[in-house]
Amino acid sequence: MKTQDIKKILLMGNPNVGKSAIFSRLTGAKVVISNYPGTTVEFTQGLMKIGDARPMIIDVPGTYTLDPTNKAEEVALQMLSGGDVVINVIDATNLERNLYLTLQLLEHNVPVVVALNVWDETAHKGIHIDVERLEKHLGVPVATTCGLTGEGIKEMVERISEAKAPKFHKHSDSHRWQRIGEIIEDVQKLTHHHHTLLQRLEDISIQPLSGLPLAAGVIFCAFWVVRFIGEGLINYVFEPLFDKLWLPLIMKVSPFLGSGTFLHNILIGKLVDGTVDFKQSFGLFTTGLFVPIAMVLPYIVSFYLILGLLEDFGYLPRLAVLVDNLMHRLGLHGYAIIPMILGLGCNVPGAMAIRLLEGRRERFIAATLMAVAVPCMAQIAMIVGVVGERGGRYVLIVFATLFIVFILKGLILNKVLKGASPEILTEIPPYRIPQPRAVFKKLWMRIYGFVREALPLVLAGILFVNILYALGVIDFMAKIFAPLMTKLWGLPQEAVAALIIGFLRKDVAVGMLAPLDLTTKQLVIGSTVLSIYFPCIATFVIFVKELGIKDMLKAALIMIGVATVVGSVLNLILT
Repeated sequence: MKTQDIKKILLMGNPNVGKSAIFSRLTGAKVVISNYPGTTVEFTQGLMKIGDARPMIIDVPGTYTLDPTNKAEEVALQMLSGGDVVINVIDATNLERNLYLTLQLLEHNVPVVVALNVWDETAHKGIHIDVERLEKHLGVPVATTCGLTGEGIKEMVERISEAKAPKFHKHSDSHRWQRIGEIIEDVQKLTHHHHTLLQRLEDISIQPLSGLPLAAGVIFCAFWVVRFIGEGLINYVFEPLFDKLWLPLIMKVSPFLGSGTFLHNILIGKLVDGTVDFKQSFGLFTTGLFVPIAMVLPYIVSFYLILGLLEDFGYLPRLAVLVDNLMHRLGLHGYAIIPMILGLGCNVPGAMAIRLLEGRRERFIAATLMAVAVPCMAQIAMIVGVVGERGGRYVLIVFATLFIVFILKGLILNKVLKGASPEILTEIPPYRIPQPRAVFKKLWMRIYGFVREALPLVLAGILFVNILYALGVIDFMAKIFAPLMTKLWGLPQEAVAALIIGFLRKDVAVGMLAPLDLTTKQLVIGSTVLSIYFPCIATFVIFVKELGIKDMLKAALIMIGVATVVGSVLNLILT
């Protein structure tokens, strides 16, 4: 195959085989994250160089089979028909499991090159693979690679022009496994090897007695580091930049607009003691920019950095296995912990990750639990900042309440909704030292996605609420909701504005509670209710796509009902 004829290359393989590391090696810094048409399943694409050609390379969602069991695998199958060449990435340390997808690809009559990845680990594990014999069995080029170090990537790229589409006939499942057994017997030999330190750690982290305390320690340390990095970025980078560069410019513009005028209130907001307070002025170009950039973005950066390290190290699948028993009681299986952890960073990627769960029932339970009891890092930061000023025990009350709601709601939904949660089926990769280049590239893509999605929504929310204030709509709604706010929750009418803005950005809404001079009890109730009552608009849109309008309306009623009950109970028991 001539390289100039290759326009689109698909990178396909099982989950956790190192596709992302190879993709990072093949592409430059400029990549595009897109949704497959008609779905919310993401894939990443970029350009690579083969001689003088610059074909598009697409990192297809990981799949174990071309007989789809979820949306991501459906997309992988649909994308297969549009590729000129497939680079099938195989985990060389788990050859038998990975060859099933390889045989299915060969049956689809598409030119294939096999990348035998994680090659450096085979020697450590006493695995010896005869690459030439494997090539003869498959009838396609096979290159040994290590995505983390870049070893073998050049050879793999050079062999893309040799990609072949051997005429493999489609066979039954049992026939494929029989053929895989024959290939393994001929090409692979195992010898004794001594366990490495990472392999010993693998054994420790998967056993419940040792793994659960280790998991608690990992999560605690992760969030401590997230807070340490986030607060450092806020105090020493972002806040000084706003105070020294942006504040003087805003204060020069303020007199021209006229303090107290409609336009000034919309764009700059109210002056506090004669100057702009970025946390309280609530102008489009003051609080509207300060909150997402200076208060939220630092925590997003630190969270996604730690998440990327845990992902590439190989810890998250082990965490899924450890929490599987608990998740089953909530109508889910252990892999549902992954969307929940993603949701702690930002509910939007967490919401998108629920598509990996097998059935409609599991996706509904996961979505409603996340929306009600999994606050994003931005909201967590605001709760810690606003409520934490009154004392650490009050922050503990908020998060303890959310945890209790998470457990009770999951138990109830598991009893009420028909069906049962499936068993966990996930590949557990070996521990590997993360590659800095891959980690930071993934971090950059996630930060870019957050800024692209969140910043417009925050600005739109501030603008929307400011206009409602100017038109008197907020005051009107405060009177309507007064019975609910004051009698059931014990909150003042002014808190209505926070509930409205909470539909757009919950972190901003929590910040809006700060200048209302609330009692500590009211602040705890307000923060808790804001966490529970509804997802932000970006998450809401994703949930509608994932669940459908009918199920999302059901979930919304559950959220509002739970918020009403929890707010009322807290109002009764707190003093």
